[in-house]
Amino acid sequence: FLGRAEIREVFSVPKIGNVAGSYILDGKMLRNAQIRLLRDNVVVHEGKLSSLRRIKDDVKEVASGYECGIGIENYNDIRVGDIIEAFEIEKIATKL
Repeated sequence: FLGRAEIREVFSVPKIGNVAGSYILDGKMLRNAQIRLLRDNVVVHEGKLSSLRRIKDDVKEVASGYECGIGIENYNDIRVGDIIEAFEIEKIATKL
């Protein structure tokens, strides 16, 4: 688990789709992280971030306590109040 963000506003951007104006509640968001979108504590989508922006700059990471714009790859059904959780999948070598 890397971080959690709350969607505060949804922006429609031409040629890109919907972008979630979000506030990082805890942890951090990484641009290359896997994410899950939760609505009423139910996972409604799992995928990847397509964009992560802080003000007008493309960034690799946004820390807790900051606002950012988050684009989700191939998914536009974003609503105010949804939660985005970022996570990494770690590969652990099996032991015999």
